[in-house]
Amino acid sequence: MNVALLEQAKAKVPSIPVLVNMASMRVKQLNEGMRPLVKPNSVDEDVLDIVLREIAEGKLMAEVDFDALARKGMY
Repeated sequence: MNVALLEQAKAKVPSIPVLVNMASMRVKQLNEGMRPLVKPNSVDEDVLDIVLREIAEGKLMAEVDFDALARKGMY
């Protein structure tokens, strides 16, 4: 994992739990055959690095349902 990419992604998604969930879900999607939203730097680039670049470049964002959180008493 590229630490610089991680820091750039954390600047876009400051919540670590949200960032971890986003990255894990997207890695799973890419491993299942979905196409990346950014061009890989090389054929052997780590999938997590691709995902972190997608997040850092603003190509991948999280949606938060604040109404659902409020109903659960989390907001």
